[in-house]
Amino acid sequence: MERRRIYETWPADPSAPPLAEDEALYMDAQVQPNRSLPNPGFIALMIAMGVISFSAGIGFMLMGAWPVLGFFGLDVFLIWLGFKMSYRDGRRMETIKITRREIRITRRYPTGHLTQFILPSAWTRVSVEGEGEPDVQARLSAMGKSLIIGSWLSPKERESLADAVRNALEDARRARGPQLAQESGGGA
Repeated sequence: MERRRIYETWPADPSAPPLAEDEALYMDAQVQPNRSLPNPGFIALMIAMGVISFSAGIGFMLMGAWPVLGFFGLDVFLIWLGFKMSYRDGRRMETIKITRREIRITRRYPTGHLTQFILPSAWTRVSVEGEGEPDVQARLSAMGKSLIIGSWLSPKERESLADAVRNALEDARRARGPQLAQESGGGA
């Protein structure tokens, strides 16, 4: 199976004004990666790993293989480092706000950097690429450009997010009222 490539062509908008206080929100969601081991569990795991590694290392040291003690310590350190990197990555967040006029997507990266995208709600469509596959993508498209949402979620969660955004967009469009047809122009 060939992996689906992620292509985002929607430009970021760093200078967007904040939403008006009285603006009706049809969706206000925060999407974050799932972390299955909370902090108390992480502390308990690290204590257990430390005790087991230290005990085994002392046993090897008493048998005369003292360098093994350092490798057990290195094991515990590498497990701690892996979890810390995973928790740092878990600070990513994507905020999706849908109003009658626009869709605002704000991404916060683990470094704290914020990127904001603004799409028109009237022209944006939601599509799911590769539905039922492990590399499914929830995509917002408008005016020939696209934006991927919820890329770190599980495949089922991405499909669910796409459905929720689609429903919120339909509600926003219904509240907007009937659309006026644009005239093709022409001279008198």
